Amino acid sequence: MNKDPQAGITLIEILIAVSLLSLLSVGMLVAMRLGFSTMDKTDARLVANRRVANTRAILENEIAGFTWSLAVYQPPTGNASAFSFFEAQPRSMRFLTAYSIEEAWRGRPQIAALQVIPAEKSQGVRLIVNEIPYTGPAQAGQQIAALEQDPAAGILVRYTPIEPGPRSFVLADRLSYCRFAYLEPLQEAPFRRWRPDWVSQQQLPLAVRIEMAPLDAPLDRPATGLGMGDLTAPLQVNRSPGLNYADFVQPR
Repeated sequence: MNKDPQAGITLIEILIAVSLLSLLSVGMLVAMRLGFSTMDKTDARLVANRRVANTRAILENEIAGFTWSLAVYQPPTGNASAFSFFEAQPRSMRFLTAYSIEEAWRGRPQIAALQVIPAEKSQGVRLIVNEIPYTGPAQAGQQIAALEQDPAAGILVRYTPIEPGPRSFVLADRLSYCRFAYLEPLQEAPFRRWRPDWVSQQQLPLAVRIEMAPLDAPLDRPATGLGMGDLTAPLQVNRSPGLNYADFVQPR
């Protein structure tokens, strides 16, 4: 059998084939990398959106589950006194609710204590909530630190500080600001106004507003991402706190 001495492939042809295969492999790797990067960004956006949606749902449910209750305060000396259990300050809010993060609407009532604290590395602020199973007015009264006299408002109830702990749940982090406001009904126009605190023992606010904004600039956020914005929720309470508290307190 005769063989052609010039048959076969040359070195140049091999180099061309290897180069084409390398280019094809590089193109495939680049396409896969772009695909994985896009998938990661989409997942991160979905997680961020889900976190914002869950935070708003938790806040709305806790406020929707607002339950009026008494707090019986027992000072070191003197008789016990009963007050409406509702702390309403610009950076903290404490109340009884039928909703909890762990058990949703199926568990027993909880004392929800919301507090605005500095975030890690001083990067804005964060909103946390502490939940304590509710056992009665006496337990709620243990969270009252002192009573103060005010010429205009009468007796002011001062609550103990809300401290972060291992069981504190971070509702929102890296916020530029976070503050609470309370809707007060008025007898004259404009018939209602937002105020930064609530001291009245004879009535409750019509609604609660939580004002917050992300620390990151809007241009740095995805155009389709959900931003942590203001939340307004009514207090759907059908029992007025304007009661004779002496009926609930026994002399010491």
